[in-house]
Amino acid sequence: MKYHHLVLQTVQYHQEKKNRGKLKWWHLTLIGMGSIVGAGFFLGSGVAINLAGPSVLIAYLVGGLLSYLSFAALAEMSVNDPNPGSFRHYTRKALGRGVGFVCGWMYWIGGVFTMSSEITALSVFTKYWFPHVPLWVFSIIYSVLALAINITGAKNFGKAESIFGIIKITTLISFIFFGVLVFLKIIPVLPPAGQTASHNIFSFHRLFPNGFSGMWSALLFVLFSFGGIGVIGFAANELENQEDLYKASTILVLALTVIYFLSIVFVFYFVAWDSITGAQSPFVTALSSFHIPYFSSLFNLIIITAAFSTMVGALYSIAYVLVSLAKDGQAPPSLAKLNKKGVPVKSLAVSCTGLAIAVVLSFLLPNSVFELVTTAAGIMMILNWVFVFAAQIKNRPAYEKSLGKLKFKMLAHPFSSYLGIGMVFFAIIGCIFNPHQRIGLIVTLLTIILISVGYLLASKLNLLGKKL
Repeated sequence: MKYHHLVLQTVQYHQEKKNRGKLKWWHLTLIGMGSIVGAGFFLGSGVAINLAGPSVLIAYLVGGLLSYLSFAALAEMSVNDPNPGSFRHYTRKALGRGVGFVCGWMYWIGGVFTMSSEITALSVFTKYWFPHVPLWVFSIIYSVLALAINITGAKNFGKAESIFGIIKITTLISFIFFGVLVFLKIIPVLPPAGQTASHNIFSFHRLFPNGFSGMWSALLFVLFSFGGIGVIGFAANELENQEDLYKASTILVLALTVIYFLSIVFVFYFVAWDSITGAQSPFVTALSSFHIPYFSSLFNLIIITAAFSTMVGALYSIAYVLVSLAKDGQAPPSLAKLNKKGVPVKSLAVSCTGLAIAVVLSFLLPNSVFELVTTAAGIMMILNWVFVFAAQIKNRPAYEKSLGKLKFKMLAHPFSSYLGIGMVFFAIIGCIFNPHQRIGLIVTLLTIILISVGYLLASKLNLLGKKL
């Protein structure tokens, strides 16, 4: 699940704050966990395992470290310079309006690709029961349903997201708990002989069955499952004590890393890693090995229900990202308009490009669509982390000059931010080793070039307006 969903929940929280008061740090941690865990992990972990084998566990630890660094960098800026504009505000302040423009539009386009990724994942999950139905059919069905719900101006998305967020986290924790019971032989049910991965995987050959490049190319999918950094700035303004932002983000990253790591460990314990593909969730594959009636189907149904709620919220959220860009003078002013129901119809229509991309690619490239769109979404997401690190490096001296003593400092400045930037580019370079990811990388680079050219043209023609 991606960063837009936390925007959705914090915006709705802001609208109701008169009745409920401010967020406490543990509220933000729970909301963040429910928002970030999504189809990108439930299906993306299968692609990552297929690429890396058992070494994917190392990738999740690396992903946790990089996520921590990015959260810490944004936390420093959010605590010392609270602003509802989130990381776009800090990027524009540190690096100029042009970089802020590119950053903002990358944020939206990344959301469009994320939408495509989630619709594709939902379609793949549904094919578990209907293997002969083409992927594009399910993509159309889910697209129409998501658009219909958004057009009706359905309220309380935030509350629904919170509920389904709890369901997703509970589902993963239940999977881990089930694994512990099986490991302790409290549950006397074991997979067929020879299917477990409990044998020694700690030799290089078994830990890296596809070589180091396999883990390298899987790293992007791992990082995609940690997405969420972009909205911490929004949430910081709703915290009862903004200095608690670092505590909330640290616990959030630690909890996610532990849950991801342990759940994958038990996937390996239940089934051999090479039996896992991107054709279905690795958790469904693992539970299917027990041959307990309806067990894997129930898990799959829970994933679909929660992921669909997430997708509906994602469409709603990326539409409001366009509204935000329009209000900042970085998109046509008409995109900021809402109808009588409070629905940004024009922004919603433009944001539906994600739905169209998913349907078309599901028809043309059914076997590789998830990997393609997730690569593009993932690269754009972590490139925004580069902007966060760069802004932190540039803004720190200004904060020290204006504030004297900072309320919160990122450790080992500026080396920690430089390390984060290096790790991001390391992950992106890993895409070169996989042909599908190379295509996603090329699409991303072309998109950034087009956005940059668009800014230059808009500036030359004086098309960029002032804040509304």
